[in-house]
Amino acid sequence: DFKKPFVGIASTGAKVTPCNMHINQLADVVEHSIDDSGGKGVLFNTITVSDGISMGTQGMKYSLVSREVIADSIETVVGCLGYDGVIAIGGCDKNMPGCIIGLARLNRPSIFIYGGSIKPSSENTDYVTVCEKTGEFSKGELEESDLIHVEKISVKGPGSCGGMYTANTMASAIEALGMSLPGSSSQDATSDDKQKDCIDSGQAIMNLLDKDIKPSDIMTKEAFENAITVVISLGGSTNAVLHMLAMAHAIGVQLDLDDFTRIGKKTPVMADLKPFGSHYMSELNANGGIQPLMKTLLDKGLLHGECITVTGNTLAENLSNVKPYADNQNIIRSFEKPIKSTSHLRILYGNLASEGAVAKITGKEGTSFEGKARVFNSEEEGVEAILNKSIEAGDVVVIRYEGPKGGPGMREMLKPTSAI
Repeated sequence: DFKKPFVGIASTGAKVTPCNMHINQLADVVEHSIDDSGGKGVLFNTITVSDGISMGTQGMKYSLVSREVIADSIETVVGCLGYDGVIAIGGCDKNMPGCIIGLARLNRPSIFIYGGSIKPSSENTDYVTVCEKTGEFSKGELEESDLIHVEKISVKGPGSCGGMYTANTMASAIEALGMSLPGSSSQDATSDDKQKDCIDSGQAIMNLLDKDIKPSDIMTKEAFENAITVVISLGGSTNAVLHMLAMAHAIGVQLDLDDFTRIGKKTPVMADLKPFGSHYMSELNANGGIQPLMKTLLDKGLLHGECITVTGNTLAENLSNVKPYADNQNIIRSFEKPIKSTSHLRILYGNLASEGAVAKITGKEGTSFEGKARVFNSEEEGVEAILNKSIEAGDVVVIRYEGPKGGPGMREMLKPTSAI
């Protein structure tokens, strides 16, 4: 084994969250795949936290910090032990950018594998449904027995939140970036496809080692532009802005807020996926995942096809034989008749955020909004006011002192937005 390439396998596996409870098993598959492909896989662990479990609590202040802990720990282990390549496997929200930042700093042949999505319940509910129903219950619009029923059925088995929330958004961005194998972002966590994704990674990493293809060869400015384009077309999370800026910084690519505005002016929203729309990632996967969407964007001149990927081929080569979506599917709209003709992600500047802020819009709000500002100094204060019904239609809820420094930790405001 000493003469073989040593490949570190960074697993975020843990039982603290459904997103990651299966990832150690996936890591075992990856290890065997590397060994079978002529390398020597060496498994190690890094941390994960659960955004879903900590949401709306003081614990959420640790979530964004976990991104840096993941990046630091991957860099520490691989840098210390001198592994020739790295495969990182992530599930919950901060895992994806944390892994990519770590791989970028190390800059040796690397692949990211997404742990995969959870399937919706038999009643088409998921974790975010529970958050929304909790708000309805607090306002007296839902019986406690109905809330308990939704809680019981909505999160069963492994996998990340099933809509186009942060985890699936970042997994899709990474696939478009070229750092994961085609199809990785949409596969169900417990599917045969996800097993194959792990099996294929062994030969893929050996190919990258043979050709000496590093993250710096893949994660170029053009590749980040591809990722932004795909995120917009999918109706992805605002967190993509936060994380992609950090990922680009780690690899030395100049990316800023204005890039999102520039790309957004020419990129339509085509995907009818939750929370922006109606469908789950597992439904999109059954219809071909994001590859046919990327093929459409490439054909329309919105993607840089020359970008190299972890397959060792260019993006255009990866997409050359991808078939279009079936005519009878209703998840991805046509380029000519999209859900929204320009980006749903808007960068705003003003006296509330002189260096920029990110908003997500549907296109039905108009270009401006005027209302009475209701200002709160913490998430807890804002939630209390919402649940006490002191917020009226037309009010603007402003929650301050919840940034990276002020929080500290930049807690996500899913609890108040769900309650609203």
